[in-house]
Amino acid sequence: MKNIGFLSFGHWTPHPQSQVQSASDALLQSIDLAVAAEELGADGAYFRVHHFARQLASPFPLLAAIGARTRRIDIGTGVIDMRYENPMYMAEDSGAADLIAGGRLQLGISRGSPEQVIRGYEHFGHVPAEGQSDADMARAHTLRYLELLEGEGFAEPNPRPMFPNPPGLLRIEPYSPGLRRRIWWGAGSRATAEWTAEHGMNLMSSTLLTEDTGVPFHQLQAEQIQRYREAWTRAGHDWQPRVSVSRSIFPLVSDLDRQLFWRDTHSTDQVGQLEGGLARFGKSYAGEPDKLVEELAADEAIAAADTLLLTVPNQLGVDYNAHVIESVLTHLAPALGWR
Repeated sequence: MKNIGFLSFGHWTPHPQSQVQSASDALLQSIDLAVAAEELGADGAYFRVHHFARQLASPFPLLAAIGARTRRIDIGTGVIDMRYENPMYMAEDSGAADLIAGGRLQLGISRGSPEQVIRGYEHFGHVPAEGQSDADMARAHTLRYLELLEGEGFAEPNPRPMFPNPPGLLRIEPYSPGLRRRIWWGAGSRATAEWTAEHGMNLMSSTLLTEDTGVPFHQLQAEQIQRYREAWTRAGHDWQPRVSVSRSIFPLVSDLDRQLFWRDTHSTDQVGQLEGGLARFGKSYAGEPDKLVEELAADEAIAAADTLLLTVPNQLGVDYNAHVIESVLTHLAPALGWR
């Protein structure tokens, strides 16, 4: 059995061929797709976060709305760019959204991807300390956020408060028990995966790695997962983490599927430059179901992960994306032992 969810980048553009014309469309359709995915039997609805872009940004209003409209599925991000985040506000917002959702948030966070603007985080009031990089700042924000999620008091109470205080130092409220163990780090390398394990976060790995050793993407990612699990054991944590991988998977079961994705039937890994270094990008999977079952069964990283996130082309609209999710659940998952 495997958890199967979707990951949407939440793109929108006022173009005649886009089913998502505006930010309002992107938000409301995200809620509708999460509801549809739950009804189809999927396990999660995850959303990418970008700033200064025609995509989904501040995630917590969206996650809270989905939490109020659904009852079972995980609701998460993949990922929140921690360079932009105030850990205090984030602890409040995520605690509130998690309580609304009944403890179903699965928050993927990370250093973030290449930006739409130059040093966008500085416009949000976050500047790296002298001698530190933006990645160092993201990790510092993350560690403070994780501390706050422990729920320990740290703020000295006012001796003459407007309302009565509980005894002792005060913590961030609202506090949601259990959220600390549902934080994931989006790791782009094997070393970062080990850092993730050391700090007690679940591992989220996508369709690219910011390194290349010459082996196929799925094997490099499987090695990343193995090194993460070994580091987790060395760290001595007293609970078992989760690991997710993302894939673009399109069973061609209709004429429209073939029209849209036949070009991806011969997709291969790609190696290129990303922010000055080599990166390996994983291939897309598209084809007849029996062919995809054979190919996916050989994907070592999918086999090593407990959670699979299907990257969906959200600008094709809710109905088509629900069709893609249903096709994977119906035509592939049972044959692969995922259901």
